[in-house]
Amino acid sequence: MPEQLPSPDEPEPAHAVSREATADIVGEVLAWYRQEILAARCTASDPARLKQLLAEHDACVRDQDRLRDATAQETARIGALYAARLEQLKATGS
Repeated sequence: MPEQLPSPDEPEPAHAVSREATADIVGEVLAWYRQEILAARCTASDPARLKQLLAEHDACVRDQDRLRDATAQETARIGALYAARLEQLKATGS
């Protein structure tokens, strides 16, 4: 029997990650990078670190943009990636 697609009126499964929740997590990571970029610019002590922070921030922006058209699977992948990154950033401070 062919797999039936859920109708638009059916709620998403409980384990599905919402696009809004994923966007919030990506936004938190972006905010962390913005704060670190500002601090790195103020101290101007490590140009390599600033360059790395800017590159990682840009990658986050690209992922945030991809969320607009992401499938549920891609949204879940991005959400898991950024949830782990946020935890790492909070734990290590870097």
